Formats: sequence, C-alpha cells, structure tokens
Amino acid sequence: MISVAKDWNSKQSRLREIILKPDAFPETIALILEMHSLVHTSQMSGTDVITYEDQLWEGLEPGTFRSQIKNSGSTIAWNLWHLTRIEDITANILMAEESQVINGDNWLQKMKASVCDTGNAMSDREIADFSSKIDMAELRNYRIEVGSKTRDIINSLRPEKMKMKVKAEGIERILLEGGVTEAEGSRWLLDFWSKKNIAGIILMPITRHQVVHLNDSLRLKSKLSDR
Repeated sequence: MISVAKDWNSKQSRLREIILKPDAFPETIALILEMHSLVHTSQMSGTDVITYEDQLWEGLEPGTFRSQIKNSGSTIAWNLWHLTRIEDITANILMAEESQVINGDNWLQKMKASVCDTGNAMSDREIADFSSKIDMAELRNYRIEVGSKTRDIINSLRPEKMKMKVKAEGIERILLEGGVTEAEGSRWLLDFWSKKNIAGIILMPITRHQVVHLNDSLRLKSKLSDR
C-alpha cells in the first residue's frame, strides 16, 4: 500500500519549493511526471510502480463503483469523472490552450455520460443517477486518454511558462464548452482557476486534487466492500 504521508506529501512539498526555479526545471518536470503517474493507472504511464489508481481498480466491483454510503455523498464513479474532467479542462484549456479530450472521439456517448461539466453542483440524487448510468470501462479509457495528453503537455513546458497567468479567454472557454455550469456550486471554479498561474494549476488540480479524490474513492471501496 502506498503511503500518502511518506510517498506523496514530501513530493508535493518539494514540488512547491522548486516549481518556479528555472535552474531546477529538469527536476521539476521529472517530479511532476512521477507524481502524475501515481494518480493514474500504471497502464497510462507505463510505470512498473503500483499506483493509487491501480489500488482502486484492483478487484473493484461494478456495484461498489456505483454505490453511495447510505444513499448520500460521492461515489467512486463520480470521483473518477470529477477529477478526470477537471484534469481535461485545466490541462488542455488553461495550460495548453488546446481542445479538451472529451470533445473528440464521441467520449460522452461512449461513456453514457449525462453531463459534460465537472459535477461539482450535483445533488446526492443526481450523483446516484449519474453513477448508475456511466460506462465503467469507457470512463477508465477516457481517464487514460486524458492522462496521456496531460503528460504530453507537461513534457512540452518551458521554464518561463510556469509563471504565466491563466488567460481570461481560457476561463471563458470553460463556461462556453460546458465544463462548468452557471450553478453556484460549479461556477466558483472559474474564479478559483482565474487567480492561478500555470505552476498553480499543476500544484492544484493536476497533482494534489487527484490524490484527494482517489483517497476518498479508496475509503469508499473499503467501506462498501465491508457491508
């Protein structure tokens, strides 16, 4: 079992320390890629390390994937959708100024997704309904595709890019493309992201945010499996 305290928090602290230092740029990129691989499957990155997401998928039953605890709160399905949509949006629109992965290859149809946004404003009932319909295998495939694209973006970064502020045009695109809705529980993300530079986006959500939701998913898996 990977230990967050031992294997993650020290990496996150080191990344915060060096991410804006041009002379540490090679170490920065290597560390970002290492951390990013830990929050995806080893299939996505080709690593031989057992990752957080590998642990989640191991023996994961469809019922566990879709279930809430006492019919409330998040599900593993929702967590994986939420963190992957946020990665797709922030990496491709805000970091690379490119098209989202979800806009190609009929991903919404293949995943049987009833929404395109991050799911932040969903009610418990909406989460349950979404989770009952999403295609488990295709959500995993979408996540692999998003992770692979993000790694290409990370590898294309240059030191001067890290201090660049997120562009207003990118924030507008997120709303126009349905990544965030007008609901109060969703729209706040635009203000949150608009205050960041590229380094800030890498720190949160590209790395830290994913650990938070994978930890929640592992907790759900354990509790639901014990029922």
